[in-house]
Amino acid sequence: MARKLKIGISACVIGQKVRFDSGHKNLKFCSEELAQFAEFMPVCPEVGIGLPIPRPTIRQIQCGEEIKVSRPDGTGDVTQDLIDFAKAHSNKCDDLSGFIVCAKSPTCGMERVKVYHQNGQGSESNGIGVFTRQIMQALPLLPVEENGRLNDPILRENFITRVFTYDKWLALKQRTLNKHALIEFHTKQKYLVMSHHYESYKSLGQLLARADLSIQDQAQQYISGLMAALTYQASRKSHANTLQHLQGYFKKHLSSTQRQALAKEISSFREGLTPLLVPISLIKHYLSEYPIQYLSEQSYLSPHPQELKLRYGY
Repeated sequence: MARKLKIGISACVIGQKVRFDSGHKNLKFCSEELAQFAEFMPVCPEVGIGLPIPRPTIRQIQCGEEIKVSRPDGTGDVTQDLIDFAKAHSNKCDDLSGFIVCAKSPTCGMERVKVYHQNGQGSESNGIGVFTRQIMQALPLLPVEENGRLNDPILRENFITRVFTYDKWLALKQRTLNKHALIEFHTKQKYLVMSHHYESYKSLGQLLARADLSIQDQAQQYISGLMAALTYQASRKSHANTLQHLQGYFKKHLSSTQRQALAKEISSFREGLTPLLVPISLIKHYLSEYPIQYLSEQSYLSPHPQELKLRYGY
């Protein structure tokens, strides 16, 4: 049985009626599509610290140098309770492969959370939810994304790629992590990294060639570099360049007509005429006819389950 992802999620995003108004923010991509491959770990920080459902609204308020979380009139300060809850919760998240949070929430928002002026005169959308800030600080490698941003097909594909990649890393860590295993892992990620950030493709290879680092230091620097590389948005240009590298492995196998067909599909994709799935599918077809183990093992060709239909955005 395939390993299931473990993903933390704001409880309202998975459909639980835990919001201040007894509502939810159910995201069907999570509850209906991603749920086939993931076990969700829902959490609502407000409920976690004992606030009722329904409850008065709370907001972030700038109080001098500090940001407090309280009711709009400044009463009911729950800032420290939320921080303590988040720190305790983060200690239970080492086996998570990703975290999906609720946008704009004063506790769970990842970015652009409203921070109100203490005098009530306006606000700035420059905050981070108290809970999410603690999670990201405690687990800096963990892929985190907001429900609203997951409606963007490019951002969705990027996040899910990072989640599945990080999950593979967690699985590797459960086994013996030695230099051979680390290089073998990287070998399978090389073209995925190239499609996101060519400079990281080069620097990660150089890192693994070093002999002056302990395996622990090398592994930590590697996974930090890998996850940072994947945060870069892959573009049509970077994908097309990567596809051309893959095309080179078939030079001795394909007929002139087949080579032209693949080159045409890569060019059509680069120009925005066809989705990424088209040249990828053709490469997979040629791999079934002319098996090349090195290519077959590349995560780039299948970074996530095909059933999620994530490669239509390009």
